[in-house]
Amino acid sequence: MKKMCNCQIFALLLAAACALPALAQSKDSFTPMALDSGFGRMDLSEPALAPEQIIRQFAAKESTFQKALEHYTYRRVARVQEIDDDNKVTGEWYIVDDVVFDSTGKRTEKTVYAPANTLKQVAISPSDLQDLQRGYTFALTTEDIAQYDIKFVGRQKVDEIDCYVFDVSPKTIDKKKRYLDGRIWVDTQDLEIVVTNGRMVPDDTRKNNEDLHPPFMTWRQQVDGENWFPVYSKGEGILHFAGGKGVMSQDVHLRQTIKYTDYKQFGTTMKLIYNGKEIPPPEKSKPETNQGP
Repeated sequence: MKKMCNCQIFALLLAAACALPALAQSKDSFTPMALDSGFGRMDLSEPALAPEQIIRQFAAKESTFQKALEHYTYRRVARVQEIDDDNKVTGEWYIVDDVVFDSTGKRTEKTVYAPANTLKQVAISPSDLQDLQRGYTFALTTEDIAQYDIKFVGRQKVDEIDCYVFDVSPKTIDKKKRYLDGRIWVDTQDLEIVVTNGRMVPDDTRKNNEDLHPPFMTWRQQVDGENWFPVYSKGEGILHFAGGKGVMSQDVHLRQTIKYTDYKQFGTTMKLIYNGKEIPPPEKSKPETNQGP
């Protein structure tokens, strides 16, 4: 999120959906959100498999998940809210998008509903849009694991799902890319991420150009009998804008949520057109049957 100032005009194109919990109060250090109910006691004993082997296996499954998600359509509902000291909403940015495929099979996003933006203190930045599109649906694939330090924490149940728990942080940061700094819970059977908790980094802390981001938590569910897809993200934080020339320092309390629904696997269809008219497909011939002599 970027701080608003009177001399700037921002074009906002995004959204969010409900309310969210815990607070992060530092722009420089990651403060995890408080875990909701459903998380059991952490088992700190060593796993039967070496952590490196678990990482390789779940990264391979995450690669499969990422490819599968690219062949599904779904609806995404997002909301960002500014909150005052009395915990009342003073401004909101809301959008409903359908992630679909056009007639050529190209993946695209179609805005279904986007009321007027009423945020007064912050503006949605390009990195916020990037997080919305890919960051909050974080996948730690085989192609990505070399970019991260991944530390086994233990085993923990999320509801009734037995999970491996790993802390994840980027080894180095390319300012043009977005990374997760946080924790993931990996189903011990399906070896896919079921919960992600952390922050997308980096933040831009330069005066007059600050771009800060609150912590978030994303839950996945098994929606197709095989893959665990994101269904809900939520986050809340107090962003500390230091200010600069022409901009006063300010703390901004934000809430944000994202819901993902209506997953459908994309199937292509082909139409034959001649002289502007669609040609119906030929009828399938009935198999011949032997009627006997």
